[in-house]
Parts: sequence; C-alpha cells; structure tokens
Amino acid sequence: MLAAQGQRIGIVAARFNDFVVSHLISGAEDTFVRHGGNSEDLTLAYVPGAFEIPLMALRMAQSGKYDAIVCLGAVIRGATPHFDMVANESAKGIAQAAMQTGVPVLNGILTTDSIDQAIERAGTKAGNKGADAMISAIEMVNLLAK
Repeated sequence: MLAAQGQRIGIVAARFNDFVVSHLISGAEDTFVRHGGNSEDLTLAYVPGAFEIPLMALRMAQSGKYDAIVCLGAVIRGATPHFDMVANESAKGIAQAAMQTGVPVLNGILTTDSIDQAIERAGTKAGNKGADAMISAIEMVNLLAK
C-alpha cells in the first residue's frame, strides 16, 4: 500500500488551459489525502504555462522543502508547431530537474490532440492524470526512502 504520511509535495500547475488543469490539481490533491497525506503538506505554485513549469519545479526541488514535485498542465495541439516545442521542452526540463536534484519530479502534463482528449484525461473517461502523477510521486518518495 502506498502511504503519503509525512511527505511534503510541491505541485507546479500551469494557468494556461485552467479549465483542464484545475481538474488535474483536484485529482492530485485528493489522491494525496486519500493515501494518508496531510493537505497542509502540499504546496501549489502556479506558472503561466507548461513551458514555465520546469524552472519552478527545479527551484522547488532545489529548496530542500519537498520530497517530490508534481507538474501539471495541458498542452493541446493546435494548427502550428508550437505544440511540439512546448510539449518536448517541458518534458525535457522536468526530467532535467529530477536528474539535477535527485528529487522525484513527476510529469503530469497532458499532451493531447484535442480538447476532448484533455477533458477525458482530467477526470472523465480516461481517469485523472493528476491523480496518476501524485500516485507516482508518493511511490517514488517511498522507494527512495528505502
């Protein structure tokens, strides 16, 4: 069983596409509490968009205040190549933050082809990927503690 008691988790969330991201945040927070975490041990930091998430995640991981960082956002494909740049660079930056600090930094950024796919992954048909990212954070903290 995954136990979040005593864990301190930072959540970095993009304000862009908030109509989706707000559901990811709720899923992550609910999951943390359901696994025994105290909601007061969660810190939520908003950034403008998914591209800005890695810098905030890195700063939070470097602070020594958090056992893990959960990154939440939604990048929805449009008519330009901007989607590919944001999706790729945010994922790369999140991985680099984890590797540089040794703190688990989880990628809960949706990268979808449509708004419908994003909504499905934010708590409807395809589950809640914010909750999934939090589960992974709790598990990684427990694994690294062993």
